[in-house]
Amino acid sequence: MVARVISVEPFDIVVFGATGDLAKRKLIPALYERCLAGQMPAECRVIAVSRRPMSAEDFRAIARTAVEESTSKPDPETLSRFLDLCQYVAVDAVSDEGWSDLCARLQAGEDRVRVFYLAVGPDLFDDICGRIGSHNLVTPKTRVVVEKPVGKNLASAKAVNAAVGKVFPEEAVFRIDHYLGKETVQNLMALRFANALFEPIWNQGHVDHVQITVAESLGVAGRAGYYDTAGALRDMVQNHMLQLLCLVAMEPPVSMDADSVRDEKLKVLKALEPIDERNAQHLTVRGQYRAGASAGGAVPGYQEELGAGEPSETETFVAIKAQIGNWRWAGVPFYLRTGKRLASRVSEIVVAFKPIPHSVFDASAGQIIANHLVIRLQPDEGVKLWLMIKDPGPGGMRLQHVPLDMSFAEAFGVRNVDAYERLIMDVVRGNQTLFMRRDEVEAAWTWIDPILEAWRTSRETPRPYTAGTWGPSAAIALIERDGRTWMDDA
Repeated sequence: MVARVISVEPFDIVVFGATGDLAKRKLIPALYERCLAGQMPAECRVIAVSRRPMSAEDFRAIARTAVEESTSKPDPETLSRFLDLCQYVAVDAVSDEGWSDLCARLQAGEDRVRVFYLAVGPDLFDDICGRIGSHNLVTPKTRVVVEKPVGKNLASAKAVNAAVGKVFPEEAVFRIDHYLGKETVQNLMALRFANALFEPIWNQGHVDHVQITVAESLGVAGRAGYYDTAGALRDMVQNHMLQLLCLVAMEPPVSMDADSVRDEKLKVLKALEPIDERNAQHLTVRGQYRAGASAGGAVPGYQEELGAGEPSETETFVAIKAQIGNWRWAGVPFYLRTGKRLASRVSEIVVAFKPIPHSVFDASAGQIIANHLVIRLQPDEGVKLWLMIKDPGPGGMRLQHVPLDMSFAEAFGVRNVDAYERLIMDVVRGNQTLFMRRDEVEAAWTWIDPILEAWRTSRETPRPYTAGTWGPSAAIALIERDGRTWMDDA
């Protein structure tokens, strides 16, 4: 099966921070893949912007390396065509140096879609947006892409949103969360709203609990400087995991229109029951990894990766029991878990249904295990529905717990498109469905801030856990005291 490619009109994408890690690992390879798929007309331009002086050829060499490192065998003709679209301008984000050169470069494309991608730290958003505005670079077809984190708390998030909003109207602001661009995340909406099977039982009457796990086997490595100022709660829970929770829990939108979907997600965020100093110790666990082992051998602890200095109390692991105060989900816990240096790299949502009310089978048939739906985001995107069936063969009724397993790569025989590829094309089209609205970001921080404050005032340090395990034992206790268990082998 061949994936259907929808054409887009010619566009310019201006990437601030074009020589940085995000651009080299994700953005440049994503744009190359869209060029390979035929979604970058010859009139398109990739205008790379960074402070470092260099020639266009120097940047094209960087871009070539980025593509070659991300793609096993890039197509030589396509790579050459893509590199011809790449230009470079040296610009200082915090002064006017280089901005006249950028203005001159953009003069030729004032009637086309213009995307400013801010692949830089949020401390530069105000300076860059301000100068984009003062140099009159905003056209009716201009959009701006803002990378996470949008602030470090509610106050700073409001400041960032205000700085961007001074220059760009809300409909032109695309706050990107690459998790929402994953194929499986969008298939969650298809499963719920395009089938008669699930939505009637998608409620507290039939669902026992929900687990959302985003586990990484790697440590902080080159991100240690940033990570130590953020931690797992800010880095993963406030954006990625709350967005996944919203998609699981939201009411059916009126349509797939961007604001209809985001209105429903906002309602979920506002319905989250507060976690603060009164209950944080009971409902949250934070941890920090120590030296241990992974598939590649012995690995250092978080403190060793940070280097010399004062001991850090930044959490590299978080587990939370969240609850939603509305009729659909009353009494249904949502268990969230994320961390670095865990036993394996996996991101998945498990919807665990309630057990059958009465068994008609005798004990010799075996244990009846409740159904659960597993939506896996990585590493192998797909969906499993675990059911009880009869073991084939004679000899009486023997029940087995087996999955109906659909791997997207196997089922459709197409390459899994990287999230950034999809999201960049959505920006070009002006489709905001998979991007966070300003009030969503601020509602998420409104729920997260009291947890951060509760941790700060408790003076309790993160619980240690050995690298290569599933986190501190307290995270197991968090769910097992409710008579449930983490589904690590789902």
